[in-house]
Amino acid sequence: MSLNGPLAGKTIVVTRPLAQAGPLAEAIAAAGGEPLIFPLLEISPARDPQPLAEAVACLADYTLAVFISPNAVDHAWPAISAAGGWPAGLIPAAVGQGTVRALLAHGVRGCVAPTERFDSEALLALPALAEERVSGRRVAIFRGDGGRELLGDTLRQRGAKVDLVTCYCRSGPGDGVAPLLAAWRAGKLDGLTVSSSEGLRYLFDLLDGEGRDFLRATPLFVPHQRIADNARALGLNRVILTDAADSGILAGLRAYNWSA
Repeated sequence: MSLNGPLAGKTIVVTRPLAQAGPLAEAIAAAGGEPLIFPLLEISPARDPQPLAEAVACLADYTLAVFISPNAVDHAWPAISAAGGWPAGLIPAAVGQGTVRALLAHGVRGCVAPTERFDSEALLALPALAEERVSGRRVAIFRGDGGRELLGDTLRQRGAKVDLVTCYCRSGPGDGVAPLLAAWRAGKLDGLTVSSSEGLRYLFDLLDGEGRDFLRATPLFVPHQRIADNARALGLNRVILTDAADSGILAGLRAYNWSA
């Protein structure tokens, strides 16, 4: 940790799932800050493994396989590997670059993914997902339980035969918010980074009146307009919209006027 970096003396909460929290926490520390890792979503295997097993058994019959997140790759890959690996000719697709890297780590190249905005809308705008490319084709979407239905619904409207494959579950933090409240009360919590509207909702619901007052007074750094909108709908007004991914969040943290 640099004592002279732009985040020197600042404690920044990293709320990504534990498996994805490390790189942002390390970057905050390298900029002089003190990262506080507090995952807002806990990730576990799907309660019912059968849909994943069925999809993997016929993976070669799909034209396109979409992975919503690195967690989808991590939880689907053991089954894919056990079934013989990635089929030749199957087109991989991902919502974000972290998911592209997760696939690349398993040797899956040529992934279709947005290069600027990282959401379902940006993925759907790419030529590989156009109606003339997917109509009549089978598409698998590997994802967590719940989540947005836009991607699957739109691909069906474009004529694709879509299977939604739940390969992991998300839940709120199991140990409560005591670490955050302790840091707030000690005056040692300066900012939060939040990359999930669902996680933010979990946090808000877990906090009592005192905790919500702390949250409203704390800068909230979010990498997507939808999360910013949801934060403001919860009455949070110190919302800083950053560029996408860890690099965008870090740039927002570094550029923020902490003395304001």
